[in-house]
Amino acid sequence: MTTPSALYLQDAHSIREGMDFVRYAEQRGFDAVWQAESRLVREATVPLAAYGAVTERIRLGSGVSDCWSRNPARLAATFSTLDDLAPGRVVLGLGAWWDPLAAKVGITRARPLTVMREVVTAVRALLNNETVTFHGEWVHLDGVELDYVYQERKPKNVPIYIGATGMKMMELAGEIADGVVLNYLVSPDYNQRAMHHLQIGLDASGRRIQDVDRPQLVVCSVHEDETVALDMARMMVTQYLGQQPHIMAASGVPQSLLDAVGEILTWPATHEQVEAASRLVPDDVVRMLTASGTPEQARKRVGDYVRAGCTCPILYPLGDVKAMIDAFSGWTA
Repeated sequence: MTTPSALYLQDAHSIREGMDFVRYAEQRGFDAVWQAESRLVREATVPLAAYGAVTERIRLGSGVSDCWSRNPARLAATFSTLDDLAPGRVVLGLGAWWDPLAAKVGITRARPLTVMREVVTAVRALLNNETVTFHGEWVHLDGVELDYVYQERKPKNVPIYIGATGMKMMELAGEIADGVVLNYLVSPDYNQRAMHHLQIGLDASGRRIQDVDRPQLVVCSVHEDETVALDMARMMVTQYLGQQPHIMAASGVPQSLLDAVGEILTWPATHEQVEAASRLVPDDVVRMLTASGTPEQARKRVGDYVRAGCTCPILYPLGDVKAMIDAFSGWTA
């Protein structure tokens, strides 16, 4: 049996190029495309609509939208609209964003678990065609519904996934979400701990691990020359060593390396700083945090994540996108 795969797109390519990649991924049997929305560069829903317009089968996920900057009613209306375009193919992925970006736009990320719970609860009810009154710490709705005028009133099949990195958010995902989007630039060993905490949430809701989908972002650098593939991934790994040292430490990166990289990088880091810091990052760290190398080596590494709990790798391509799609078309973990 082949292992499902998904494509991850950020803003490295034009949306029209992305449309071509997604069409190709669908032709090659990919299960889904996830559009990033982590920085203030490209939001997810416009590209997802473009991808939905040129495909027939592939699922369309926001990977992930933040739970703070859109009112829950507008969030539900937006993803209901995407479902109008691609019925039954849309997935709402939500995350808790990150600082300093959130703080720079005036959002205080206080009590993210509470906010995520409230947003998921309210948005799900609205998508289920319910009239919602909700007065929480963050969400305030008073008799709100998706007030369709010309279309049939019915629940929308839009599952909600939580993008979780911290263990408490992992537990919340297990308790209330239809799926969890596992983060990238972590090691398969990190997944073992994540699955333990996901199970805590599942136990709280009386569900089984099979009840929750577990796709995972995986940075994938594929080239026939392993050295070229590792070098393509090294710059990205370096940035995350500086930006997310707590995650890197949890994945087994030595603290001495994190400290050395942190001494070079500022926020936001310049290209020159990243380039200088990347010289400190050894190949074994790049291999630990990414699926980089020849097609065979990349497939083997992605298989490690699948065996550690991932149900569908969301492949973040560095380099030739179509070559990476070809490398994972019809593969088996």
